[in-house]
Amino acid sequence: MGVSTSAPDKGVAVITVDFPPVNALPVQGWYDLAVAVRAAGSDQDVRCVVLTAAGRGFNAGVDIKEMQRTAGHEALIGANRGCAEAFAAVYDCEVPVVAAVHGFCLGGGIGLVGNADAIVAADDATFGLPELDRGALGAATHLARLVPQHLMRTLYYTSRTVTARELHRHGSVWQVVPREQLLDTAVELAREIAAKDGCLIRLAKAAINGIDPVDVHRSYRFEQGFTFEANLSGVADRVRDTFGTDREKQS
Repeated sequence: MGVSTSAPDKGVAVITVDFPPVNALPVQGWYDLAVAVRAAGSDQDVRCVVLTAAGRGFNAGVDIKEMQRTAGHEALIGANRGCAEAFAAVYDCEVPVVAAVHGFCLGGGIGLVGNADAIVAADDATFGLPELDRGALGAATHLARLVPQHLMRTLYYTSRTVTARELHRHGSVWQVVPREQLLDTAVELAREIAAKDGCLIRLAKAAINGIDPVDVHRSYRFEQGFTFEANLSGVADRVRDTFGTDREKQS
């Protein structure tokens, strides 16, 4: 359980996230993931990183139960900062990051894959931001990197999910494969990238990040401010207690 790193091929590092039962990461888990990604990217023998997960799904976001059982706002602040650290580590990784996604990719999972350089997905993968049903806000920054603007807004407001094949049609998923072929396919893509000159691939990553039209770090932190406001005002707790519905108005 936790975050582990392996080296299945020359120049390729595979980082695996394993937090049963659904890979909803606790605060420390986000920080551990950030450390692992940064360490792999700074290793001069590594030219591409594959980010994958064990278990039922890729990522279910933050561990809401940890926040509910922690008094005050310490866990919320920790989750905000931890997610920002992990997302930034993927985006700022010195070498390209390939996300290998299976099952559900929700909330914080969108933050990770939206900041990755390439996505390979299993045919059972679904992607979405159920934040409005959880009393939270955030990662629209990263969903906007996967789908067009109006689709992003519709998905965000409705908390609906999209399939890997739908994202493939939008061009954000490189390849959709049977689940049993997922890791091999992702490593194969990473191997192709890792065959490039190590110095040049790092320069390419820095150059491509430098021409991004949106500052993903500032944009995401701006979103998080509204998450904190929702918690301070009590809206977040009310929404979580009613599973995302406004039952007072419906009664």
